[in-house]
Amino acid sequence: MRLEKKATVVSTSVAALLVIIKMTVGVLSGSIAVLASAIDSLLDLIVSLFNFFALNTSEKVPDENFNFGRGKVEPLAAVIVGTVISLSALFILYEALIKIFHPREMTYMIESIWVMIVSIIITAILVIFLNHVAKKTNNMVIKADALHYKTDLFSNGAVLIALGLIYYTGEQLIDSILGVGIAIYMIYSAMPIIKEGILMLLDAALPEEEVQKIENILKNESGITDYHFLQTRESGSHIFISVHAVFNISISLYDAHLISDKLEDAMKNLFDNKIAHIIIHMDPYDDSEINEEESK
Repeated sequence: MRLEKKATVVSTSVAALLVIIKMTVGVLSGSIAVLASAIDSLLDLIVSLFNFFALNTSEKVPDENFNFGRGKVEPLAAVIVGTVISLSALFILYEALIKIFHPREMTYMIESIWVMIVSIIITAILVIFLNHVAKKTNNMVIKADALHYKTDLFSNGAVLIALGLIYYTGEQLIDSILGVGIAIYMIYSAMPIIKEGILMLLDAALPEEEVQKIENILKNESGITDYHFLQTRESGSHIFISVHAVFNISISLYDAHLISDKLEDAMKNLFDNKIAHIIIHMDPYDDSEINEEESK
């Protein structure tokens, strides 16, 4: 089993445990903050299950129906994760506003506080593990999952502080105010995940710094006289690059092919944690103007 898939199994198990603990105490205590955290953990469970499915699907080899594989399942999963986070945040916001206008006293305060302490410890360990996997694999789904649980860590900490304040001051409004704050923070955190996923689904070019590295490889290759029509995109764990390289008209096809292989290897080395698919079109002259006209 791939490391990414193992990570989703771990996060799913953790989410299931936290759902049971938080939901029980949240319902008994009447705390919006704890209940919001329980709902968020329930959504974590659903998202982690979906992430496992996404990773399992995206790693399937290309076939006659999906010639380029199913890599875009990963950014699709990231968009869904971000959307789920945003929707859960809206529900938490709604519940918090309801409690502001219709206050109700919390119970089981000590139990709620201990639940949040245990939740913070478990979530912190999970975040460290997911960040390790994300850095090692550079997988978008795991990065989204790590960010999601990181927001949980901050929100759990805020809930714990609020419960402590309520316990010592008796001010119930703190619970609702915190619920509003958590909801806003969750929406703010979800936006980058959704944006990155949508850009990948729309075949946006690689970041400028990565494109610059590719161009430096092409510029420093003495075997070609020029290049043009450089195109890049990313699909999950796959990178796609195509470029027209201009060779001297007298070069042999064999030598041109050797130089193209050299360029491909250099570009692939830029993406150690991803699978790079590179197409180099060998031009005997500069046909950039023709390509520009055809692309319009």
